[in-house]
Amino acid sequence: MKNTKHLLKLMDWSAQEIKEVLDTADQLKYEKKNGVEHHLLKGKTLGMIFSKSSTRTRVSFEVGMYDLGGSALFLSSRDLQIGRGEPVEDTARVLSRYLDGIMIRTFDQSEVEDLAKYGSIPIINGLTDYCHPCQVLADLMTIREKLGSLKGKKLCYIGDGNNMTNSLIVGCIKMGMAVSVACPKGYEPDSELMKWADENGDFLCTDDIQKAAAGADVVYTDVWASMGQESEAEERKKIFKNYQVNAQTMSYTNKNAMVLHCLPAHREEEITAEVFEAHADEIFEEAENRLHAQKAVLVKCMA
Repeated sequence: MKNTKHLLKLMDWSAQEIKEVLDTADQLKYEKKNGVEHHLLKGKTLGMIFSKSSTRTRVSFEVGMYDLGGSALFLSSRDLQIGRGEPVEDTARVLSRYLDGIMIRTFDQSEVEDLAKYGSIPIINGLTDYCHPCQVLADLMTIREKLGSLKGKKLCYIGDGNNMTNSLIVGCIKMGMAVSVACPKGYEPDSELMKWADENGDFLCTDDIQKAAAGADVVYTDVWASMGQESEAEERKKIFKNYQVNAQTMSYTNKNAMVLHCLPAHREEEITAEVFEAHADEIFEEAENRLHAQKAVLVKCMA
């Protein structure tokens, strides 16, 4: 059981493993569009634990398991003993005897790591406060579809240095992209990840949007207040008001730069309606690619 394949965070995966998943995702997407069925997980069951609500994560994983010939079981933390104080290690050992894999969307990264430590089945991180690997695999897939390649391209992230930023830094640099982050002082990404990025790639973190966006091929943003930060929303609006993806921001980038957003989007906050609608095809292709990228992850971990 020591060789069980997990997706806990992108730092654990090599560039080759990421590329293999992206290639598989491309193939699965093409086959789905052409009516080809691929029941690679026939008879297998994925347990989906949700401590945080979701639209895209739940629907894409559930549909993905169906497409692959398996089934998905929705498990709200409110309905599990883990929500009433049962230790994660006990939950992991019990669910490992019922299920073939677990996807969990929760707050603490340690909960995901403990499920993998004590369980004996693949664990897939559907989001934590620390990282969001599944989203970034879909992002990389979308960038490669649009730009033809990843290596040598530049992604600029504007906004809060949150879980999305952490995973984008790792995923993009591992795939040979340059990464710049523009955020207010005090809201930078994880310091250890930034140190790794400085040592392993072309990376910049600044509070200057123009400097960060210069020469960008991809501009990425996220909400200013993530789940669990609702009480900070009004204060964050004041702090982040100048960190918006708008026409002026796009004027600093390369011509025809694409825009991505992990959704949901708050128009006229982190992104203007004008820019969002101008790049809606890219953003919703990105959202669709959650399905295909996650199917590829399920195949890699569970097949």
